[in-house]
Amino acid sequence: MHIPSKYQTALQNHPFDLTDKQVTEKVNQLISENFAENDNLNTYKLLYSCLDLTSLNTTDTKEHIWKLTQKVNDFEGSNPEIDNVASICVYPNFVETVKEALTANVNIACVSGGFPSGQTFTEVKIAEAALAVAQGADEIDIPINVGLFLNEEYEEMCDELTEIKFACHEARMKTILETGALESAKNIYKASILALYSGADFIKTSTGKGYKGATPEAAYLICTAIKSYYDKTKERVGFKASGGISTIEDSVKYYTIVKTILGNEWCNKELFRIGTSKLADILVDKINK
Repeated sequence: MHIPSKYQTALQNHPFDLTDKQVTEKVNQLISENFAENDNLNTYKLLYSCLDLTSLNTTDTKEHIWKLTQKVNDFEGSNPEIDNVASICVYPNFVETVKEALTANVNIACVSGGFPSGQTFTEVKIAEAALAVAQGADEIDIPINVGLFLNEEYEEMCDELTEIKFACHEARMKTILETGALESAKNIYKASILALYSGADFIKTSTGKGYKGATPEAAYLICTAIKSYYDKTKERVGFKASGGISTIEDSVKYYTIVKTILGNEWCNKELFRIGTSKLADILVDKINK
């Protein structure tokens, strides 16, 4: 008799039956009904504190990352009404630079695990995550192996995530789905459930590299999966929108989705993040005006 794996059981325990079109309709209705009440100064201030200020460029240098970190340091305490960003997110080789430069009370996040494709040896992914934590990373952003997922090799994909999670030790693991590559609503939801049962502390939409970034539909699906997981386990897992988010309107939409589906308990930097390199200055300008 074939005994289903714990991951197959997890998928069975969290069924999903919406079409892509139905998801789009639900998202549009949710935003239409709730956006206006969240489009205000208090939300902008909260959103700033939920930013993962990101620099993931081929051209990054130690000097550039040092200046980015100094900018965060300078903001600390400069405006008593706005908390600083949640983290600075960099490549593994710059974690030490941020650690040396950082004086603000801000986390260090690091992409790892063969970012952005996840196509390398599991041993390399584990080592990269462990080295980043040893250098001072508080959070590790790692992609799932999308190829394994699409080939329905769920156990191999999930076991790898679990091993990387173990290598993170006390650091939080933010698992990236690359929703633009998964494409369908069903795939995004299933990948979310599998990531949740593989130890994710956050589910993140996208790498922002090569595929379409965050979408309201992907956010809706991930948050729905997180809610279903919470209902069964009482464990709160965070949500991160990332990839192409550069306007206040977009950020308020993601906040609205999180607040409506998951509730106020998720509306803080411990459980909600936006990965961006552009939005910080825009938000500060808007708040100051």
